[in-house]
Parts: sequence; C-alpha cells; structure tokens
Amino acid sequence: MILAPYAATEARSRGRRHPEPRPDYRSEYQRDRDRIIHSSAFRRLEYKTQVFVNHEGDLFRTRLTHSLEVAQIARTIARNLGLNEELAEAISLAHDLGHTPFGHAGQDALNECMREYGGFEHNAQSLRVVDQLEDKYAEFRGLNLTFETREGILKHCSERRARELGDVGERFLKKRQPSLEAQLANLADEIAYNNHDIDDGIRAGLLTFEQLAEVPLVARHLELVRKAYPQLTPKQLRHETVRRLINTLVTDLTETSRHNLEQARPAQVDEVRAQAGPLVAFSEAIRAEASALKRFLFEHLYRHHRVYRMNRKAQRVIKDLFEAFFQDPRLMPPENWDAARAGHAQGGDAGKAVTVADYVAGMTDRFALDEYERLFDPRRLR
Repeated sequence: MILAPYAATEARSRGRRHPEPRPDYRSEYQRDRDRIIHSSAFRRLEYKTQVFVNHEGDLFRTRLTHSLEVAQIARTIARNLGLNEELAEAISLAHDLGHTPFGHAGQDALNECMREYGGFEHNAQSLRVVDQLEDKYAEFRGLNLTFETREGILKHCSERRARELGDVGERFLKKRQPSLEAQLANLADEIAYNNHDIDDGIRAGLLTFEQLAEVPLVARHLELVRKAYPQLTPKQLRHETVRRLINTLVTDLTETSRHNLEQARPAQVDEVRAQAGPLVAFSEAIRAEASALKRFLFEHLYRHHRVYRMNRKAQRVIKDLFEAFFQDPRLMPPENWDAARAGHAQGGDAGKAVTVADYVAGMTDRFALDEYERLFDPRRLR
C-alpha cells in the first residue's frame, strides 16, 4: 500500500533507544507489534477487567479482547486515510499493557495509594512496561520499541511526568501533536469501548433498549434496525445496532479527518506535529452525540449499583494488597522484593512504592483475588 506523505514511515522514524539491525522480513513497526503480542503483559490482558470482573462471565470483554477490537478499528481508519496500518496496530495493541486489575476501579485505587509518590496512571504505566518491566532480551530492558510506537502509547501526561520521560515526554512540554497514527488509535479506543460497553451492558442485564433509546446516536440506529427487521431476536437487535454505530463513527472519523488533512495539507509528519490540534477528529455533530453516549454510559452502566459494588470491593483489594506489600516487601516474590529493596536504596519510600505498584498493577483479576485471600484469609496457609 502506498502511504500518504504525512504518514509515519520507517525512513523518517526516530528509531529505537538501543540500535538494532533491521529485520529481514518484517518492517520495524511489525517487529514492534510482534514484540507486544509475545510479551507477558499482553498475555495477562486476557484476565484483566474491561467493565465486568473476569469471574462474572466468559462472554464479556477483557482488556485483551478490547485491545484486539481497537487494533481492528484503527487499521481500518489508517487504511482509509493512507496512514501506516502497522504502526496504528502496534499502538492499539500496547495501549492498555499497564492497566491494573479491575479496570478503572483498580487504577483509581492504585493512584490513591501512590498519591504521595507521584500518583499512578495506566497510560504512563503502559510505557513503563514496554520500556523497563518486560525483561526478556540480553542486550536491553523492555521491548526496545520504536519512538513512534512509544509516543502513541503515551496519550496524555502531566508536565511533571513529561520532564521525566525524555523523548516521548517532549511533545507535552512543547505542546506538539503526536503522529496521525497515534491520534487515530486514541479515537479507535473510544469507539471500541463505548460501543462494546453497550453490548456487554445489555448482555449483563444492566442496560435496556428502552434506556438506550434516550440517547440520540443509539436511538437513530435502533429505529433503523427495528424498521428494517421487525422480527429480530434481542441478540440480533443488539448486534445489528452496535455494528451500525461503529460504522457510523468510523465513517464520520474517516471523512472528517480526510477533510482536515485536505485543509491543513501537511507535507510530512513534522508538519502534523506542529498543528495547533489533532487532525484526526470527529465532526462536531458526531462528537456531541458521542459525548452524550459517554455521559449516559457513565451514569447508567459504570455507576450501576452492581458495577459500583464490585468496584468498591476491587478497590479494597488493591489498597490492602499495596499496603501489605509496602509495609513488608518480603511478602512479594523474591525478584519483586529485590526490586523493592533496590528502589528504596535509590529513591527511599517513593522508589519502594513504585516497585510495589509495578507488582500490583501487573496482576490479573484472579491473581489479585487469590493473593488477597492468601494474605488475609487465615485458613489459607499457602
């Protein structure tokens, strides 16, 4: 496929932190994608919560299935716009590698635990995973990904943290934009989780079609499906509606972004970075409707009493685990205890806290629950 002049390419890549010979039969961004897929952190996403905790059912999205869905949407949009599909895919697959167990509830709890030590944000943790925590290679720590993939993983960042991150933090200090592939991966994430949370919410019995008919974006598609196919089962109605929603959002994003690119006429990636705002974007009308959908899901799904109750339990698990490991790092496996001692030697309590957060954030839902039981249930001796 011939790429647009403003697409990211290997020829204009800022490379890897540790130089390596060029791969023989893959592109550099394919190599990034493959390293991500073969990482331990990627495999653990299978047992990390999207909205519903892993043991609540086998059919709900996990962080792994969500990441695959984001990658599929991102590749479609990248192809539509003449962008680098392989880079968009690599960013999409890596964007949640640093997420805690129990979804955003786990992140909020760990952020509270880390408040005195700089806080915790899964986006920055995903970068930490690929830069430092994956430990497989003889010549470097992490996965040694290209700058462009690493840049795309870091969607947002505080000024304080940006100063600590070197090359990938630079754009936040200079108020510059990331590559178009990074911009579209960010919005592909939004398209995926909004629509698939509708699917899972209905499947779980927490949302109804009647409720969703209050949301203009959903109501429009729901009415079209019902008129075209009046005899659908609830399962078919759900699927036909959601797939049309995704198509509408992908189409609007493609057409609006293409218009923005035609107006801005960037001749290369550096001109994309110099723009005042993102060029990959929804139209104003669809953005407003998508925001209304997001508010609806926040109120009726994420704050539903069943989800809220589980989230509160999950937060207690995360906080208690962090506190136990922080007070006595010997409760962690030997390699994590060694890391905590080294962290404390280099940075005091803050250094130790970071290594404890690394351990807790890397857990799957079920491992965190098992670890909690092992630590706090006196009937569990092992």
